[in-house]
Amino acid sequence: VIFGRAIKTEYLTLGTLFATGGAVFASLGGKKDSASSGKPLAERVKEAVPIKAGSGAEEEQLMNSINNFIAEAEKEGGVAHH
Repeated sequence: VIFGRAIKTEYLTLGTLFATGGAVFASLGGKKDSASSGKPLAERVKEAVPIKAGSGAEEEQLMNSINNFIAEAEKEGGVAHH
């Protein structure tokens, strides 16, 4: 009973399904950034997060550890491509 009126369960079910589908459609819409999708994950991370290392060797060591972490994560759980 909604606002004093009896509503069939079929209508409530359909309303819920359409509302959920509409919300998913609205959240997935919009322009996609196609420029970054072709780059590897490590390159996108390097561009997004500037590394302030004291020397070139320190930066190289940090990037190697990040790349190793990404490689291990991809081996264990795979990568979700959107």
